Amino acid sequence: MIFSNKAKRLAPSITLAITAKAKELKAQGKDIVGFGAGEPDFNTPQNIIDACNRALEEGKTKYVPASGINELKDAVIEKFRRDNGLTYKREQIIISTGGKQCLANALTALLNPMDEVLIAKPYWVSYPDLVHLADGVPVIVETSEETDYKFTRENLTKALTEKSKVIIINSPNNPTGTIYSKEELLDLSEFCKEHDLFIISDEIYEPLIYGGDSHVSIATLSEDAYERTLVVNALSKAYAMTGWRLGYAAGPKDLIKMMSNIQSHTTSNSTSFVQYAAVEALNGDQSFIPEMNEEFKRRRDYMVSRADKIEGLRYIYPKGAFYLMLDIRSYLGKTYRGEILEDSLQFADKLLTDYLVALVPGSGFGLEGFVRLSYAINTDAIGKGFDRIEAFLSEIQ
Repeated sequence: MIFSNKAKRLAPSITLAITAKAKELKAQGKDIVGFGAGEPDFNTPQNIIDACNRALEEGKTKYVPASGINELKDAVIEKFRRDNGLTYKREQIIISTGGKQCLANALTALLNPMDEVLIAKPYWVSYPDLVHLADGVPVIVETSEETDYKFTRENLTKALTEKSKVIIINSPNNPTGTIYSKEELLDLSEFCKEHDLFIISDEIYEPLIYGGDSHVSIATLSEDAYERTLVVNALSKAYAMTGWRLGYAAGPKDLIKMMSNIQSHTTSNSTSFVQYAAVEALNGDQSFIPEMNEEFKRRRDYMVSRADKIEGLRYIYPKGAFYLMLDIRSYLGKTYRGEILEDSLQFADKLLTDYLVALVPGSGFGLEGFVRLSYAINTDAIGKGFDRIEAFLSEIQ
């Protein structure tokens, strides 16, 4: 069978591959500590579950408009007004099957073959492949520890070409947990205006910020930024609704119309009764979010304290999201049980196979020499995992 070149370019998600192997070992009765999955370990709040059950009982199980029900669009509009100071109308909102579909719809609507999309390294694993699927070219922008692994005017200028069309900003960032300040976003918005770049702002980790930092949406910074930005968000992280698959985006109405047309020919509407549950999530009691946020902060602090005690181990300090990127470069090139550890994938595989700890190689995010740990697991599991990591590292000579 002959497959498309586009499909053959796609790589399976390393995150999902590690998670799948960990699940296989767990099914064999192994005591796995899983730092791999990027989802909260809390259950969805009861008021949201109740709203979903009501929708089912009321027969709200039929087709609805492909771009989403008006009740949910209105709830999204209110969320943007309340939390971000952004004003949108219904025709500027689309409801999709997760934030990932919003991104796929947008890139399909925006890109012609060989158009370039600027992506900062390290990046969420799916960005480059989503660009490939839309016939575009992902351009990976080199960042550095000195700039907190963020876009700057300097590194963007080096990557810019006449084919550059879109930039993807992710704040708080997966995998680093870094956050763009208002001043940094202002500079980026001016850069995008100067070079006529469209902005996709992935804000899915918006509420998960610790300490004195705050979330700023780049679309709030000027009329020009508002007109050239698509804001993408979802309920998965904020409300522990990963499996519900519900995302949303807001932006220029012409783009939203194009995205809606695309969606009407692919998935059509996201699940009807989930949309009614999402109305309750956005409009109902919001106390779950700060409570979950505080627990993540405690876990982050504990994980960092454990990492600080391991000689030779460095990390990128996370200010948001729920990931810690460990710098393992001082351990690579050394010997483990008679074998040279050459890269982060081999490091992660040995740790999972021999010590039953699952984490994600940094190569999946474009940052070799690092591994990503999620602290969306309980503190006892984090402690057990770090005990095993310490034991593993002690064997590396």
